Amino acid sequence: MIDDYSKELLRSGITEAKSGDKDAARQYIDRAIYMTSDHDVMAEGWYWMSQFTDDPVEKRKALENCLSNDLQHARARRALAILDGKLKPDEIVDPDALPPAPEGLQQADAQRFVCPKCGGRMTYAPDGGSLVCEYCSRNQTIKTQSSSADEKDFIVAMATLRGHGRPLAEQVFQCQGCGAQFILPPDQLSATCAYCGSAHVVSLEKSKDLLAPDGVIPHAFDQKHAVQLLVDWVEQNKIKPEKQVDWPRGLYLPLWTFDLGGEVDYIGEIIEQDEVDFGRRQPKMVQVHDTYPILVHDIPIPASRKLSAPFVRLVSTFDLRAAQPYDARYLASWPAELYDIPMADASLDARSQTLARVRHDLPNQLSLARLISTSSANMTVESFRLDLLPVWMAEIWFEGRSHLVLINGQNGAAQSDIAVKSDKGGLMEWLADLVND
Repeated sequence: MIDDYSKELLRSGITEAKSGDKDAARQYIDRAIYMTSDHDVMAEGWYWMSQFTDDPVEKRKALENCLSNDLQHARARRALAILDGKLKPDEIVDPDALPPAPEGLQQADAQRFVCPKCGGRMTYAPDGGSLVCEYCSRNQTIKTQSSSADEKDFIVAMATLRGHGRPLAEQVFQCQGCGAQFILPPDQLSATCAYCGSAHVVSLEKSKDLLAPDGVIPHAFDQKHAVQLLVDWVEQNKIKPEKQVDWPRGLYLPLWTFDLGGEVDYIGEIIEQDEVDFGRRQPKMVQVHDTYPILVHDIPIPASRKLSAPFVRLVSTFDLRAAQPYDARYLASWPAELYDIPMADASLDARSQTLARVRHDLPNQLSLARLISTSSANMTVESFRLDLLPVWMAEIWFEGRSHLVLINGQNGAAQSDIAVKSDKGGLMEWLADLVND
């Protein structure tokens, strides 16, 4: 009864606040907070109390009180991010009325990698973390302050255009080496100048439209080793190519990962023994309404639609814990693909996959005779990360068409859309000269 009254007080306070009478609103909401034991009412009340003051100390205290009652309160987390300088008010967008995508060419900021000794081109060497000059062989170690890639706050990112955007327009570069201008396709993050060979990487950290990568798993071996792995895979699966196979091409592919929390509300049935006459027991079905806690880490969602089938199977072979903090130097002379699935869309896939897993596991974990319904309304996405994964890509002409083969650049695992056959044959005749070169 008291909680119902406190909800009425809260509603009256919010109404007064929206009408502009802050003093009356503060009195209603302060009384609601004092009287209630409902955490939702307290969280909403403290959030509105934070709106009645311009004092940063008082505002922070109110927001922290709100989050102590509801850790997933989106507006409070967003307001606290603004207070901490992690989010600028002018970056906040309405997700229901996103601005139109830019058309035509856009000027892009890029970073160029040259040798500080001779001015030659620096390229990433797949040795675990260094750049090497192609001319004087000068070696530059890549050092990062952290040993692992950090995750971003989901609520903060969703408040900006970056959380919803995808690369749609071409970007124009002016090479810092020779001054030539060239166009980078909308789905590419790095490129090499066609005139002077300088390696360039887009500086997404300065972009208002796209999220920059958070982590990268560096390439661990070179093209020659990738060729040998391709030969071994084809020989093992007894595939005989019908046309000459080109060298595998190394690149980076994007992957979203999400951490989810909260809970799933469910309705199920359990079997109970009901005692009847003469000590006999008879089973009966009893309906239960309850919640199941969610704590899921690193749900992987491919960020590109182009190589979806083989790449989805390849993702599980990566050790995502090995991702290093993103450094543009890892991409020097290596193509890297931008994401074409926005973070907001990918997060919905992560929620769907998590809910499907819960629905599958709940009957066994809770001894339910039958799961009637579930609701993910209280399941939340807490954080996310955008990683770049190292991949070697090759095409094999087989059974009258071209098939894609992807090799994990971290550990050499391979996946393809080829159905494994038992026919004898091999790839050695096509690639033996590459392996022995």
